[in-house]
Amino acid sequence: MSEPEKNDAIPPEGEMGAAARPSGLRNPEAAVRGLGAGTLVLEAIVLLLAIQPIRILGGDLGTWGITLVIVLAVMAAVLAGCMRRRWAWGAGTALQVLLLAGGLLHWSLAALGVIFGLAWAYAMYVRRSILG
Repeated sequence: MSEPEKNDAIPPEGEMGAAARPSGLRNPEAAVRGLGAGTLVLEAIVLLLAIQPIRILGGDLGTWGITLVIVLAVMAAVLAGCMRRRWAWGAGTALQVLLLAGGLLHWSLAALGVIFGLAWAYAMYVRRSILG
């Protein structure tokens, strides 16, 4: 066998795995789930920690506003645990829309909605680029 034929028969190191794993991750699905779950857990924590500062500094965040924030935080925590399911990504997007709509009750909820909406959009972008 001549030299060029040997090189053609065995692909260079890394090319074989490149077709199977273009991202280079051992388990890309788990990595993407972790990103989505981490984003939602962070959102839940921030929402719960934001209640008191909003009440003190931001003015009137009535009972409906506090209830909405608590419900959204619980939904974010539950969705973080459901990231193995395909529908959880769509539900996470709906959660971001609901938080943004919470801006009708208080402007700071709209600000949090924009911040976490952008973080969720980035997580969706990473998911799409890694998983295809």
